[in-house]
Amino acid sequence: MQLQEWLRSLRPSGGLRLLEAEELRSLLPALPSLSSLSLSSSSLLGLGALASLTAYWLVTRPRPIRPPCDLHAQSIPVQGDPSCRRSALLNDETLLDFYYEDTRTAYDMFQRGLRVAGTGPCLGYRRAGEPYQWISYTEVSQDQAQVLGSGLLAKGCEPSPHQFIGIYAQNRPEWVIAELACYTFSMAVVPLYDTLGLEAMVHILNLAEISLVICDREEKAQSLLDNKEKGVTPKLSCLVLFNPFSVLLAERGKKCSVEILQLAEIMVRRMRGGTNCWFSHCYLPVWCTLQSTPVFRCHLSPHSCGSAMLLVLQVSMFCHGARVGFYQGDISLLMDDIKTLRPTFFPVVPRLLNRIYDKIMGSVTSPLRRAVLHYAVRRKQAELSSGVVRNNSLWDRLLFNKIQASLGGNLRFILTASAPISPTVLSFLRATLGCLIFEGYGQTECTAGCTFSMPGDWTAGHVGAPLPCAVVKLADIPDMNYYAKNGQGEICISGHSVFRGYLRDEARTAEALDSEGWLHTGDVGQWLPNGTLRIIDRKKHIFKLSQGEYIAPEKIENVYMRSVPVLQVFVHGDSLQSYLIGIVVPDPEVFAEWARERGIVGSYEELCQNPDVKKAVLEDMTAVGKEAGLKSFEQVKDLHLHPEMFSVSNGLLTPTLKSRRADIRRFFHQQISHMYSKTPI
Repeated sequence: MQLQEWLRSLRPSGGLRLLEAEELRSLLPALPSLSSLSLSSSSLLGLGALASLTAYWLVTRPRPIRPPCDLHAQSIPVQGDPSCRRSALLNDETLLDFYYEDTRTAYDMFQRGLRVAGTGPCLGYRRAGEPYQWISYTEVSQDQAQVLGSGLLAKGCEPSPHQFIGIYAQNRPEWVIAELACYTFSMAVVPLYDTLGLEAMVHILNLAEISLVICDREEKAQSLLDNKEKGVTPKLSCLVLFNPFSVLLAERGKKCSVEILQLAEIMVRRMRGGTNCWFSHCYLPVWCTLQSTPVFRCHLSPHSCGSAMLLVLQVSMFCHGARVGFYQGDISLLMDDIKTLRPTFFPVVPRLLNRIYDKIMGSVTSPLRRAVLHYAVRRKQAELSSGVVRNNSLWDRLLFNKIQASLGGNLRFILTASAPISPTVLSFLRATLGCLIFEGYGQTECTAGCTFSMPGDWTAGHVGAPLPCAVVKLADIPDMNYYAKNGQGEICISGHSVFRGYLRDEARTAEALDSEGWLHTGDVGQWLPNGTLRIIDRKKHIFKLSQGEYIAPEKIENVYMRSVPVLQVFVHGDSLQSYLIGIVVPDPEVFAEWARERGIVGSYEELCQNPDVKKAVLEDMTAVGKEAGLKSFEQVKDLHLHPEMFSVSNGLLTPTLKSRRADIRRFFHQQISHMYSKTPI
């Protein structure tokens, strides 16, 4: 397969290539004989130095990454239909099923990592001000996961894919150990989050008939007992806690027939050989094809362990014996954790990359320094366009080394997904960070990923070509004037990575999967001439204004995020109104200085209440919107400045940092009503 050949080609080689040596030798006859020349000793020394420098340059000069396919044809039409395409990495229309024939489940993948790494480090954690401490692959698998899994069986859990175990905890090594314990004995994991809310939590516990939940803190156990005492989760019978808990909690559990145990109490010594877990085998082709190069050594895990993307990434890291380090749990200490861990691989959401970009640009104030920065970025981007990716150029040493050091100085690969990223930001950071930055696209229902940008293609404005395990087609959306014959339409996915349906929910399954098994994503895409996919709109969250114009709020929000004072934005409208309004959270790091440049001073909260500041922010957003080509009816006509960030903790963001649109509307109902009660500014 072309893909495997390309992966082998990435292995580093030393010394001169044979062709280069021959080329160098062919030049020698054209030079005069040294014996016929009369040269001074200083001239000979100069020639020797020049020859040494030339040889050094030949050996160390940067070489471009060889792309695995023709970058002008990264996907191929299926059965001659240009709206339906597959990966160009495949030799025919047979989709990739498994990358390793002996590695077909999540359990198999960890066991492969165990064979590769043995007693090498697997899971890392740290306390404030201390270095990372590591648990080895052997300890994770044999000493902890197998023992915990045996304890779950002793508590009456069945070694069956229909046995669901809840995990209600923050990112930490015990999360992964509990997950692996379930996979070892064929049980399925159900992640639970604080932000689900009472109603959703109860629904999940009852739908999956969960009797045992593993959680970290006593506070979470208290909330689960609240539901049990109300009689809304009758199946719940056992809680296992990572952290110590009070006697009062145990007594409260006993009163409502819930056994509460410390993790150590359930880890019994009853060894059993690992059975194949019921875990989607499509995880293998999706990500292992990207993880087989030697650059993936250490990964920082800042996102929720329950998110589909992180589950896929972590299990792929384990498959190759890599280390996974966890942050301390405090997002304000994340950058310190990154510097300490020095990861080679870092998955991020576009919002974080936007913040990095804004900080860099905000720190360069003088015209001269800004001109030098732009020149250096252009030089690095010129290297990128020729396929060279490095962090040891002159510009890296002079300008970009501090930026790279702030992310550990060891990054080889960044993956961004979950939302579109500005082409300007992506191109800029590819130059300044000096590492591979890929953009992917997908959703939970297709095992996190279905397209991925191709190595060697450092253009921006698209999400890459289909992965070897998936076929992507575009379907007509007549209401929005998108037609597949024009290369535009709703993105639909088929292949091994697509889920089989929602648990015990035939109605929602029928909405997501059509009769031919195509997953309808609700996103609108466009095929580009080089076979890559661009996300251009959103179908699921669109709404009409009173005049009949369709609005895609997420597209507009992504545009407004490029406004300097804007950190977060929510665009709202409905069919009873003729214009859009917005909720804006200003960036606290730049907002005061931005306002001061406009002659307005005050605290962050005071500026949010200042009508002149609001007007200035609206004008800046409108200018950014015009530059991006937003139509007049797509521009917000009024806004409310809010001093508190949307977050997971306040229920306005999902664990994957996407806006909870319905919750935001409810939260700002009063402000929305007030803006619509007056003439727009």
